[in-house]
Amino acid sequence: MNILSQDIKYLQGVGPNRALLLANELGIKTVGDLLAYYPYKYVDRSRIYQIREIDGTMPYVQLCGQIFSFDTIGEGRNKRLIAHFTDGTGSIDLVWFQGIKYAAKNYDCRKDYIVFGKPTVFNGKIQIAHPEIETQAPLLSPQGGMNHPDGTPPPWGRLGGGSSFRPSYNTSEKMKRSGLNSGAIAKLTANMFKLLKEPLPETLPPYIVQQHHLMAYDDAVRNIHYPTSPDALRHAQLRLKFEELFYVQLNILRYVKDRQLRYKGIVFNTIGEYFNGFFYHHLPFQLTEAQKRVIREIRADMKSGKQMNRLLQGDVGSGKTLVALMVALIAIDNGCQACIMAPTEILAEQHLATLRDLLGDLPVRVELLTGTIKGKKRTAIFEGLVTGDIHILVGTHAVIEDNVLFDKLGLVIIDEQHRFGVAQRAKLWMKNAVPPHVLVMTATPIPRTLAMTLYGDLDVSIIDELPPGRKPIRTVHMFDAHRQRIYQLMNRELDLGRQIYIVYPLIKETEKLDLKDLEAGFEEIQRAFPNHKVGKVHGKMKPADKDAEMQRFANHETHILVSTTVIEVGVNVPNASVMIIENAERFGLSQLHQLRGRVGRGADQSYCVLVTKFEIGETTRKRIQVMVDTTDGFEIAEQDLKLRGPGDLEGTQQSGMAFDLKIANLARDGQILNIAREAAQDVITSDPEERNPQNDILWRRLRELRKSNINWGAIS
Repeated sequence: MNILSQDIKYLQGVGPNRALLLANELGIKTVGDLLAYYPYKYVDRSRIYQIREIDGTMPYVQLCGQIFSFDTIGEGRNKRLIAHFTDGTGSIDLVWFQGIKYAAKNYDCRKDYIVFGKPTVFNGKIQIAHPEIETQAPLLSPQGGMNHPDGTPPPWGRLGGGSSFRPSYNTSEKMKRSGLNSGAIAKLTANMFKLLKEPLPETLPPYIVQQHHLMAYDDAVRNIHYPTSPDALRHAQLRLKFEELFYVQLNILRYVKDRQLRYKGIVFNTIGEYFNGFFYHHLPFQLTEAQKRVIREIRADMKSGKQMNRLLQGDVGSGKTLVALMVALIAIDNGCQACIMAPTEILAEQHLATLRDLLGDLPVRVELLTGTIKGKKRTAIFEGLVTGDIHILVGTHAVIEDNVLFDKLGLVIIDEQHRFGVAQRAKLWMKNAVPPHVLVMTATPIPRTLAMTLYGDLDVSIIDELPPGRKPIRTVHMFDAHRQRIYQLMNRELDLGRQIYIVYPLIKETEKLDLKDLEAGFEEIQRAFPNHKVGKVHGKMKPADKDAEMQRFANHETHILVSTTVIEVGVNVPNASVMIIENAERFGLSQLHQLRGRVGRGADQSYCVLVTKFEIGETTRKRIQVMVDTTDGFEIAEQDLKLRGPGDLEGTQQSGMAFDLKIANLARDGQILNIAREAAQDVITSDPEERNPQNDILWRRLRELRKSNINWGAIS
């Protein structure tokens, strides 16, 4: 039996209980899963500090000494265990808030321990919370590595050739409470490598390893857990990052090749009366050069004989909906229907209203299908789709239901693509004998590295220009203490006849979070602006009440709209000139940018005020400054990726992609991604039939990965 496929419970130090914990918390079920669970950082454990040397500002330190007494303080949730620890030069406290029973049972007084952790100061006393503790204190070897008193090296030194680099592994609170902390994982990986006596088989063809000067796979995985030197660690990281990104890109590009071979597209040759009638008589304003370029790119796809799969990126207010309508009219001119799918009912309703307003008296029938549309109205829509009387269907997930049938569906437009899975997109393909052309749109600009991974199977078009007459929104950062200055700005704009949005992170006050809430804010604004009508809207309102309130704001019946983030995608109100975001530190950059995009839709100067507490962290301060410095959505997306990482970015969480990368980081590894994609493209180009023997290892490895727990559905 292959050791890597062996159940993890049979590995020394695991057993049934720990196996269940590893599977549930980390997805580790086999020895191979543990091999691919890489450390997130490394700590140099070559030095043992004396207690008299340390203070509360130092990073992680290592101490050698004994516990001389224990104290248990508090009760219930406030209970904590304190071990008083000394090395003869001074004393500190070791503190446990979790796993108290484990610590009390396993650590004894007057026994030698090596303690590792981050020192902090509490009530004037230095302490280390939840330290890592070795039950035998290692001693420094003459070579600078560490050995136990019996002469055997510690688990992190056996494989590292005396290296003092100690791997740190991410673990959950539940694991730590059961004693399965980073040190325990390190012991398990050490036990794993005892079993792996033979070199691990290579996972890339020799020609790719040589061409890109990569470390051998066996050396890479051993050095990623227990690096023999800083240089060996860098080479191991490069090898494993390249391989991870290479197989992601190979999977995407292979899928693109297969799709192009398998699916021919409906040929849209005609530009007819619908498109021309709209272009010459109903176009609300002159198209920007960016819109013209994007329409040309889409048009070329739709008449090529290949099925279009294109991503349309465009900032808030850049005119994506207008482009979507014009390409839908091309489909109608060629005897086909179009379908626009949006992630929420409110956005679907907004699209319907916008399309009908733009079309005016053109004989184009546009209907809405959502989960709330029932009975005769729903039946009439089903009939209109089958007969072809409905030209454009706008809807939510309801449009992909099996009983929704079309006469001839030629174009599918999916708004905010990241809210839908590929399986949902594929369901729309099945609505026609020849798969329809697909255009996916997003108002959340996506950094290039993320787009290549999340949407690597799509061609990309970008609207990077706002319609004429728009002035850049001025963004300012103010603290709570600046309330009077904020009110002065509001009064000035209201006197000019403008309208104002105020966004809160919460609907009602909560004891757990010290944040501004909508209900209190609504009352405060009513008192501060008694001569102006104030409306409020939030997600817990009935849809009809919410829509009515937003419509009153759109009709200028209310002057100030107090809201939660439900207006992130809301009605278009060109007269609104101020967006105030309370507790802006609680929102991500992408969300702040989306909210800011609610203003600046008219010809007047608009403002966005980001209100925060004075005490905010350095990362938060940087995010707020990015918003102040630029209105470029693509620049904001790049900065967001750098500051927060792909796993936290809005949209990537739904896709699952960011969490499947075990070692590569899209915020930092863009250059490696580019090289890996080029290498994957070379393989597809040179071996389209997949018959070259030297690539057998690639296709075999790709099959193995597809059977693993990687969420390949999110990227193919």
